Amino acid sequence: MDLEAAVLAFLTHLETERRVSAHTLDAYRRDLATLVRFVAARREKLGRPPHLDDLDVYVLRGWLGELSRTLSASSVARKVAALRTFYRYLRRRGAVAKNVADELASPKVRRPLPTFLSQESAKEVMEVPTESPSAREDPRRLRDRAILEVLYGSGLRVGELVRLDAADVDDGRGEVRVLGKGNKERVVPLGTESQKALRAYLEVRPTLRSRRKEPDPVALFVSHRGHRMTPRAMQKLVRAWGAAGAGRADLHPHALRHSCATHLMDGGADLRAIQELLGHSSLSTTQRYTHVSVEHLLKAYDAAHPLAKSAASKAVKR
Repeated sequence: MDLEAAVLAFLTHLETERRVSAHTLDAYRRDLATLVRFVAARREKLGRPPHLDDLDVYVLRGWLGELSRTLSASSVARKVAALRTFYRYLRRRGAVAKNVADELASPKVRRPLPTFLSQESAKEVMEVPTESPSAREDPRRLRDRAILEVLYGSGLRVGELVRLDAADVDDGRGEVRVLGKGNKERVVPLGTESQKALRAYLEVRPTLRSRRKEPDPVALFVSHRGHRMTPRAMQKLVRAWGAAGAGRADLHPHALRHSCATHLMDGGADLRAIQELLGHSSLSTTQRYTHVSVEHLLKAYDAAHPLAKSAASKAVKR
């Protein structure tokens, strides 16, 4: 089977059957395009396009070796993961007899611990948009407060937040219906502060509009012109309020999601409950927050416990 045709069929399967996001689809397309180019360059003398039969473990190791000269370990590992998913698809379709990708060793990648705010800093970031009486009359500031509260209070991804419609919010039950990765739907609770902020924003939402048009009739969060907000716009406002509230101009929406999970873990929340809240498909992803909490606990111990202080002073004297 022609390799390019196989890749195209796989991408069509991802888009139409698995209904992955456009971002995920582009990532698979880019990753597998490098493989097609690599094999085509080495099979050029054959005078035909590369076939699936041209791929064996030695060719694939050569491809990864070439990639490792210019890419980080995490980028190479992602391409290995894309290749394995591709081969699992081919095996299910009977296009190959063996999954040669299983013989590849993925480079070890050390995943950095998630960045997060302290509870005090998170509180400051939440409150800063509406800290003055005049700010509480500003529709954009009320909207920004609601965005920050939902990102932190419910741990949503920024992509999930921009897709929310007003109809997804159930104020009576204090819940919001979220469409997550892989088009998986989940119901997420809204905290008291999130509900208050959303009510205040929804009262003034109709004023966020251009002179000629009404605001988007379905989108929950809209720009000052009434259009559905973009992820970039939300990232920008989170940075601005992060700088104003906690001196963190590098703050991003995902850090608020990490902060939500970490603070829940510190408060004794069940790991499975946090997994369900965040929409993680694997518990191993959620378990990263146990490491954050342990590290946070050790730092607190070193800073506050009298035994830790006495041990530190003895070390200094020596």
